[in-house]
Amino acid sequence: MFSITASVTTVSTSTRSMPAAAAVDRMSGRELRESFLLRDLFEPGEMRICCTDLDRMTMAGVVPAGEARLPGIPDFGTSYFTERRELGIINLGGPGVVDVGGKAWKLEAMECLYVGTGNPKITFAQDGPGQPVFYLVSCPAHKHYPTEKSTPAEAVSEWIGESAAASRRRITKFIHEDGISSCQLVMGFTELETGSVWNTMPPHTHSRRSEVYLYNGLGGGIAVHLMGEPSNTRSLIVRDREAALSPPWSIHTAAGTAAYSFIWAMAGENQSFADMDPVAPGSLY
Repeated sequence: MFSITASVTTVSTSTRSMPAAAAVDRMSGRELRESFLLRDLFEPGEMRICCTDLDRMTMAGVVPAGEARLPGIPDFGTSYFTERRELGIINLGGPGVVDVGGKAWKLEAMECLYVGTGNPKITFAQDGPGQPVFYLVSCPAHKHYPTEKSTPAEAVSEWIGESAAASRRRITKFIHEDGISSCQLVMGFTELETGSVWNTMPPHTHSRRSEVYLYNGLGGGIAVHLMGEPSNTRSLIVRDREAALSPPWSIHTAAGTAAYSFIWAMAGENQSFADMDPVAPGSLY
């Protein structure tokens, strides 16, 4: 890990390598958390960036003090962050502003901004009362798409699941085939209805792409996130604003102590939201 300073916001960058599926069987709970759980992403006055080999996805939390500039990352082998990458940003906190090449984009809570390749200067700042909390997900891109913003009211949204199965939830899609255009990034969020706790059931895998779940709205509660191969499931205890990394071979589903929401982001070979391989609950072990 190395640290640099951008204005008065400290920037730290780390790298995470994913274990193979066969290695998971021998890992302790602590080792699973160290490999598949991103913790402490959001600290006041800091920008924390984690680069992974999970389809080369990079996640970051930005809680700016003053103006915070997105730095170039040595791991990318480029002169600036989005030279060959695209970026999705969702604000979890108070009013904020993201400046992309001199154009300011204001983001309220749960609003999304997509930033395409070729934007050397990207900065984050507060924009009124309340502290903005920016969550970033980035992946490689071979084509440029323009910067675009979306709000939950503008995005495609639908209710699915059943209250009787404690899985009634609304899916809001920001970056996808019928929304904000991107090269390969897909991003949005899911919120559970009061009384529901399962974020998806039956679970599924994505053999052609990877996914990251950032849990939000848990308060002092927890979510039990199930992962691993369907025939060899494991669990992670996840707390508020922690992210679970999901390789293509791993299921991803969870139940919480109360209703919550989570931001999902995917990268891989296609952008079809429905491209998943369902796993029947009766086949889980």
